[in-house]
Amino acid sequence: QVQLVESGGGLVQAGGSLRLSCAASRSIFSINAMGWYRQAPGKQRELVAVFTSGSSRNYADSVKGRFTISRDNAKNTVFLQMNSLKPEDTAVYYCHAVTVGATSEYVYWGQGTQVTVSS
Repeated sequence: QVQLVESGGGLVQAGGSLRLSCAASRSIFSINAMGWYRQAPGKQRELVAVFTSGSSRNYADSVKGRFTISRDNAKNTVFLQMNSLKPEDTAVYYCHAVTVGATSEYVYWGQGTQVTVSS
């Protein structure tokens, strides 16, 4: 089991910055993939940024160059630094983690944190 607790959402003007945090309940070395998704009203949940196995980072094209995913291994925490925010970045942002067992894959979600970007 992995519990994920997010923080750092809020209201910001276009062009501003926010940093989201996601604290995991166990060592992130034991987690195969961990990152962020978002869901805007009326839209499907989409990948924003994720660490995959081997510490590779993947980003959605819409956030490349503006968002940066990073982590603090000692604190079991993953961050999402969001710069040059746009109104279309408005969404609920969810922390996401995947662990792989011998025969199954387990997916975990945080409770979500609202990010609102005003124009």
